[in-house]
Amino acid sequence: MHFMSMIFVLIIMSLVLAGFAIFAFFWAIKNNQFDDLDTPAYSVLDEKQNDQNTTDDHKE
Repeated sequence: MHFMSMIFVLIIMSLVLAGFAIFAFFWAIKNNQFDDLDTPAYSVLDEKQNDQNTTDDHKE
């Protein structure tokens, strides 16, 4: 009987975790987290933006 009660606990915990994952996914969609996935990747390659972020610490 102890084994069966542990299975029920694990099933409930997995359902709670799945519910949280679904909630987080729909929250991300609602708050436009997936709108622009390409621009942040290209901003690393942008030389104008990188020149503004340089500091004098590396200059001798």
